[in-house]
Amino acid sequence: MKLNKSHGSPHDRGGADSYYGRSYSPHYWPNGTGHGYKVVDLTEEQLKEYNDGWNENEDFGHFKDWG
Repeated sequence: MKLNKSHGSPHDRGGADSYYGRSYSPHYWPNGTGHGYKVVDLTEEQLKEYNDGWNENEDFGHFKDWG
C-alpha cells in the first residue's frame, strides 16, 4: 500500500507537528488541513503514518526557525 503524504494526512500532520515544534498529538484532516473536521480517533495504520511523519522529521532535524 502506498503511503498517503497528501496535505492533511496523518503522515503530513505528524511531520508538520514536529517541524513547528508542536506537541505530539496524533490527528489528521480528511479534507486537507483546516478544512472540514479534525480526526483524533486514528486507526492503528493512521497512527503509524502519523508516527512515521513525526519520526522522519525528528530524524532529519528540520525544524522551523522562529528567530
